[in-house]
Amino acid sequence: MISRVYHATLFALYQLCIVIGIAAMPLAIAARQAGVTLPIHRILATIEEAYEANSEQME
Repeated sequence: MISRVYHATLFALYQLCIVIGIAAMPLAIAARQAGVTLPIHRILATIEEAYEANSEQME
């Protein structure tokens, strides 16, 4: 039961990060033009790895 809750939470967090990344795209483009990069890709990669690792365990 806890595994399902954990899996669902990771999935929701992964989807939320994707939505935030899409919504922050104009800000990220403006920041890149100013010479600053936002670390959203690192956060998304970390959550994606955790989600995929948990998905493999669920199979």
